[in-house]
Amino acid sequence: MRQTHRPYIERVTVIPLVGATVDGGWPQGHAAGENLHTLIEVSTRDGRVGVGSCFTSAALVNGAVELLWPLLKGEAIEPERVSEKLRQSSFWQGRGGAVEHAISGIDIALWDLFGKISDQPISRLLGGNYRSRVRPYASILFDEPDRLRDHLRSVVERGFQAIKMGWRPFGRRSRAFDELLVRTARETVGPDIDLMVDAGGSEQFWPHRLSWARETAKMLANYNIVWFEEPLAPDDIEGYIELTRVSPVPIAAGEVLTRRQSFLPWLARRAVDFIQPDSTKNGGLSESRRIAWTAQDYHIHFVSHGWNTAIGVAADLQLAAALPTAHYVEYLTPCAYIDDVTVEPFVLDGEGYLQIPDRPGLGVTLDPDKIVRFQGSEVKTFTYR
Repeated sequence: MRQTHRPYIERVTVIPLVGATVDGGWPQGHAAGENLHTLIEVSTRDGRVGVGSCFTSAALVNGAVELLWPLLKGEAIEPERVSEKLRQSSFWQGRGGAVEHAISGIDIALWDLFGKISDQPISRLLGGNYRSRVRPYASILFDEPDRLRDHLRSVVERGFQAIKMGWRPFGRRSRAFDELLVRTARETVGPDIDLMVDAGGSEQFWPHRLSWARETAKMLANYNIVWFEEPLAPDDIEGYIELTRVSPVPIAAGEVLTRRQSFLPWLARRAVDFIQPDSTKNGGLSESRRIAWTAQDYHIHFVSHGWNTAIGVAADLQLAAALPTAHYVEYLTPCAYIDDVTVEPFVLDGEGYLQIPDRPGLGVTLDPDKIVRFQGSEVKTFTYR
């Protein structure tokens, strides 16, 4: 029903991002013009706009928004209630997957709007600020040793004090080559930089099993690796439980899961040491907040997964501010969709931290002149008339 006494949703705009898509490490490769990230703008009748981000293609987001629009149009700017309404009302055509990805972007945009309307940063609306800055880890792909060495040096020169290396060619050739890559990284950055390793077990037809992961974890322990991410296929919860029990290196996973209910068995059964929801896929900030507090109760570390955009980074920063324990946020680099689309770019301080924006909403503003360079031609708008 249209809300006449308070701001309500009048318009949703779906914006594909193309032209600078970063290689995700998949075997088939990628093209810069591939659309893997999509922005969602939610607008009120009085012209206020909130922005969200989805880690999925605009074609899927458009289909999901078309499905959800009858439930969304005219709704109040009440993020948790509205996103839960969308989730509960789309079980038979959604219940995770692309529909949940779209709900994620809508939810983030609603929180951005809610903050702007309330004149508060999202972190305060989520419960309050435990910190004003957090350490980002640079997220990069593994590469041949010489190129990996050069990339690591460039990342350290930018000021990052933590780096995660992932996917190919790690785990795709031999144990000896895997150790060469990790040894190269540690020797390049020295003993004081935090290093994480992401095997990329959510790659299609991942070949490795528990024995490989267990032995690889032993090798990683020799190089002071902070965590070992996705060493097993993403549905192998029994394998993760056993690996987490015996591994000398903390185990991390969870980026492909959607909906808070999917995370419950991983937390209750202590399948990981670090749980990694992605707010641009798992249901948005509303779901991530619930997952994070449940993880807190089970004494499992929470770190947002964030292979995404400036809006995704901003959402992760707001969440990190509002949690009692926050170790890192993920920062894909180099990535034009993060570094080249906002009015004010993210800047690391001298200790390798990011300040958490304290302006209303997400605290960041997209620059129209910059975003138009990456805005796909198939922008679609849904309007309540």
